Amino acid sequence: MATATSNKTYATGRRKRSSARVWISPGTGKIVVNGKPLHDYFKRLSSEMMVKQPLALTGNEAKIDVSATVKGGGLNGQSGAMRHGISRALIRLNTELRKILKKNGLLTRDSRVKERKKYGQKGARKRFQFSKR
Repeated sequence: MATATSNKTYATGRRKRSSARVWISPGTGKIVVNGKPLHDYFKRLSSEMMVKQPLALTGNEAKIDVSATVKGGGLNGQSGAMRHGISRALIRLNTELRKILKKNGLLTRDSRVKERKKYGQKGARKRFQFSKR
């Protein structure tokens, strides 16, 4: 659920087992994740680019500050959750951005989660070798 309060806009993003609580506000383009700057939290350039994607597409990279709390999963899932949360918060801020974000698939919650291992099997899908005799 996304809500707008005073000059900060809040939204939640999810991906795999990760969830991100994202607050955006007008500013200079500073991004903070769990109290750390973006480049300190996400070491991979691909994760940084993933987080910045909604801001770059809408032309708000240097206009909006982002503060986020991410939990669960790994770094890849967390960056995807942040991207989803930022996209949803941007729509709350300006509904005209929905068309751009929707076209690029940033509003769809990617629900693919690792399948659990079943009892009596080697893994989620793998079975033991069949023998007739």
